[in-house]
Amino acid sequence: MIRTPLRPLAKILKARQRGENPDLIERENLRLRHESLQDRARRRAEGRLLLMAGFFLCVFVVIGARMGMMAASQPSEPQAGVAGNAIVASRADITDRHGRVLATNLLTYALYAHPLEIIDKPRAAGQLAEIFPDLDAGDLLNDFTGGRKFLWIKRKISPEQRQAVHDIGEPGLLFAPREMRLYPNGRLAAHVLGGTSFGKEGVSSAEVIGTAGIEMALDAELRDPSRESAPLELSVDMSVQAAMTEVLAGGVTMLNAKGAAGVLMDVHTGEVLAMASLPDFDPNDRPPLPIEGDPADSPLFNRAVQGVYELGSTFKIVAAAQAMELGLVNPNTKVNANAPLYWGKFKIGEYGGKNYGPTLSVSDVIVKSSNVGTAHIALKIGGKRQKAFYEQLGVLSKSPVELVETSRGVPLVPPNWSEIVTITASYGHGFSTSPMNLAAAYASILNGGTLVRPTLLKQDGPQNGPRVVSEAVSRASARMLREVVLRGTASFGAVPGYAVGGKTGTANKVKRTGGYYNNKNINTFASVFPADDPKYVLIITLDEASEESGSKPRRTAGWTAVPVAAEVIRRTAPLLGLEPEIDPAAASAIKLAAQ
Repeated sequence: MIRTPLRPLAKILKARQRGENPDLIERENLRLRHESLQDRARRRAEGRLLLMAGFFLCVFVVIGARMGMMAASQPSEPQAGVAGNAIVASRADITDRHGRVLATNLLTYALYAHPLEIIDKPRAAGQLAEIFPDLDAGDLLNDFTGGRKFLWIKRKISPEQRQAVHDIGEPGLLFAPREMRLYPNGRLAAHVLGGTSFGKEGVSSAEVIGTAGIEMALDAELRDPSRESAPLELSVDMSVQAAMTEVLAGGVTMLNAKGAAGVLMDVHTGEVLAMASLPDFDPNDRPPLPIEGDPADSPLFNRAVQGVYELGSTFKIVAAAQAMELGLVNPNTKVNANAPLYWGKFKIGEYGGKNYGPTLSVSDVIVKSSNVGTAHIALKIGGKRQKAFYEQLGVLSKSPVELVETSRGVPLVPPNWSEIVTITASYGHGFSTSPMNLAAAYASILNGGTLVRPTLLKQDGPQNGPRVVSEAVSRASARMLREVVLRGTASFGAVPGYAVGGKTGTANKVKRTGGYYNNKNINTFASVFPADDPKYVLIITLDEASEESGSKPRRTAGWTAVPVAAEVIRRTAPLLGLEPEIDPAAASAIKLAAQ
């Protein structure tokens, strides 16, 4: 900065020439200098004041915003920090193939207590027992007076119960937010979904973990935060599931059955469109596991995958398909059907002591369900090739479907696959497997001959697995099954407008102590529709069913499982988008309308 001199020489000389006092010039310059210094000091002070004002304004804005947020937030109890993994409470929804919700989450509360903070302990215990009838007032009072600092009272409470507890007015009764699993359709698809329970718990949250069904099998995927709330889409169609379950329940009641299972599968994709097991349960209130008795009597038991049974004559088409694939027979090949067949000490006969011999075509072996004819086909195949084919179809191993119950549904296979096993296995005896495995085997043979694995997850298209039989054998097998409905043991399986094919299977139940019951059967109908262009396979299995309308009980699959399956097809085929085929009227039946 250049400072102006107080006594500039030029101005002093001019002032003397004019006779003026030079000291006035110095005083004027001094005054101007002082004013300049004052102006700079004032501007500096004003800047500092503006800066301080801005700072305080920002502070007040932050404090005001924070106070507003606190005023709008839900009050909560402060928690002490504890080292450990955070509780992941969120869980993805589960929907059917059309996006309809099968399982979702609901915000609720749990009830806990700080007994040391409860003022009137006897009163609190008594009123809690009134609100929750399953609690005992004496036990609660003992817990409140026992010196405990923390106590869980109820893991889940309703809004009405929460308000009732709140009205007690005890500061030591507190609520913990919970995200619980809700199944809005109740019992529908209960064995598919399974159920959940609480895992790690805190007063601020609790993790929901799967305990059965697909909830447990895909627990990690459902709890994966990276899903970003995307639902898990199942292959199940809720409408089809409801229709099949309703028909199956009616069949159980009318036929006095102990239980039932049903599986409806897309033959190309392996998608399970419906799966039911009766008796069933409500996953919102899942019953405890049985601690005594037969586990198969529990509603938790999934007969479709856990139940392994001798599924009887439903396997005869498997023997015929393999023999045709190997070039040993064709549908018209005559085979020995002269009954009975003796093999060592074993006698192989036909149902009711019949004899369809001396020979039958392979197609008629399936239509008439000849044990002897099927046995001779199996002997042509041989035990080694037969077992390998069964293994390829997956009927000798647990189902790969996404359910934890499959680990307890391991097929029962003889340790030595002898010739007599080869004979009996060809008509579904001597080994046990699940209805789900049977459905996958039928789908693999009838979809054109490519292997499919059952799945409960929605697929984008056909599986296109390895080939098990040729397309020609697949078509021939479907025609044989159609003949069984048209003129064989499954005549009650006919559904107007739909070409249904299928094979019956009646097997005596195995005793737990060995041997077979004479009057207790597992009845199965393995069906395909439409048989002229297979799209769906339906397996219906009834446990100890008996048709009582006649003079004596009729316990075969043709009288029990077949009518139930026919009604399922009649109800579900339109839901699956299959239009009924209208048979053209005969020319003699057509009349001209009056003009």
